[in-house]
Amino acid sequence: MSASREAYLRGVRAALPFAVVIVPFAMLFGLLASEAGLQLYEIVAFSVTVFAGASQFAALHLLQDQAPLLVILATSLAVNLRMLMYSVTLAPHVGAAPLGVRAAMAYLLVDQSFALSIAEYDKRPTMTLTEKTAYFFGAVTPVLPLWMGSTVAGALAGRAIPPEYALDFAVPIAFLAMTAPMIRTWPHAVAAGLSVVLTLALTVLPYGTGLLVGSTIGMAAGAAFEYWRERRVAA
Repeated sequence: MSASREAYLRGVRAALPFAVVIVPFAMLFGLLASEAGLQLYEIVAFSVTVFAGASQFAALHLLQDQAPLLVILATSLAVNLRMLMYSVTLAPHVGAAPLGVRAAMAYLLVDQSFALSIAEYDKRPTMTLTEKTAYFFGAVTPVLPLWMGSTVAGALAGRAIPPEYALDFAVPIAFLAMTAPMIRTWPHAVAAGLSVVLTLALTVLPYGTGLLVGSTIGMAAGAAFEYWRERRVAA
């Protein structure tokens, strides 16, 4: 078996456990989107064009609240700003890949593919560029069809899903499982902690704009703390 094929299969195997949260998470989105009045083709188009669960939920909630388009776009952008940080982290590993490959990776960059890939790259520093890209695509291979299929299943099931199934449990669990291991330094902790505190404190703001304010201030505080720490070490 070639090294790239082996890396791809390792990525597939590593991503399979995420089915536990991806399936109910995606079904919940399909269910809520259906209840919000979206047609099946609109729900599918939503997932295909965005393919980012957190921002999809945020946008759907704001659409239901009839928020202004600018607020919806700004909130979705704020929620997805972490993808920019993911890209910066991955660039030293896969930045030399061909443009088409990088474009595909950008579209398929989700929390699962990032978390698994960066952990694998750190664990196996001798991986080649081909092996790294193969692992990334392997890590997202189970995620994409599971997300799309479960979204359609949730939309078709609609209100037939019993409330006691409580599918919304998948949302906080998925993000806790992925983000908690990434909080490795004090700047990370400052950014995450302050964002959470401020977002909860600003829930009174309309259209969920407290998330925009909280996340922006949290990221700025984390960056400022990192800058201060580096200056202190240099001094």
